[in-house]
Amino acid sequence: MSGAVRFGDVEFDPLAGELRRGPETTRLEPQPARVLALLVERAGEVVTREELQQRVWSGDTFVDFERGLNYCIAQIRAALGDSASDPRFVETLPRRGYRFIAPIQGPAPATVTRPRPWIAIAATAATLLAVAAVAWLLFARNTATRTPRDARVHIAVVPFDNETGVADYDRLAQTLTDATVARLAGQADRLAVVGNAAVLYKPRNFRDLLAIGSSLGVSHVVLGQVQEIGGQLRVTAHLIRVGDQAHVWAHRFEPSAADTPKLDQQVSGAVAEAVTTFLLAKS
Repeated sequence: MSGAVRFGDVEFDPLAGELRRGPETTRLEPQPARVLALLVERAGEVVTREELQQRVWSGDTFVDFERGLNYCIAQIRAALGDSASDPRFVETLPRRGYRFIAPIQGPAPATVTRPRPWIAIAATAATLLAVAAVAWLLFARNTATRTPRDARVHIAVVPFDNETGVADYDRLAQTLTDATVARLAGQADRLAVVGNAAVLYKPRNFRDLLAIGSSLGVSHVVLGQVQEIGGQLRVTAHLIRVGDQAHVWAHRFEPSAADTPKLDQQVSGAVAEAVTTFLLAKS
């Protein structure tokens, strides 16, 4: 899907990953944008979770697909002002997938003219030659510029630890983890992200970063804590180099109550920026 489409009072540009409503523009993250593009392309049809996994997620990206997809759908609904219980755009079909239900206002169909037979044959031959030439050029360019798998930065995301002792914060810790995995996995051409391996779920007292690095083949890990200090919520995220277990980057977030709903985006965005600055810029 390449051109912008309209549905309701929204215009969606899949190439830019932007939703425009009047003067307001909302830019989606890469993976939510690709999920929405596929749903819009198949508007009115059920798009199964398996199809979304094959089309949107890289086959060699180690990521918890279920959490990543749930995160993408939540971001799409938030951007559209949609609701899972009373959907106007994206309908959930339990255990099956999703369906885009808003009418699409597409471009008018092109006028079809009937060419003379010899012209049609010549045009078809020319088209086939052009397609073959373009395919060869793309293949040659991709072969020359494709980043080898070994050149990617391999990184693991350890589930954020809820250190508050309050069970209600378990969901926040999981949401922060899912958002971070999804944000990093959006750069699958430069990052190989491990987000659901069993070794990552060991309790903090038994966590061995060297064991994580050797078993998963990662050079860095992201981990974090959710704490409550004097009634103030605090989240700390860390980027650690496995080899010497040195901190490459760390940041503390102390959101207000009004900032909490967007905390997952704030934290995952900061982690992604740190990875780009300290790892990808040097690779």
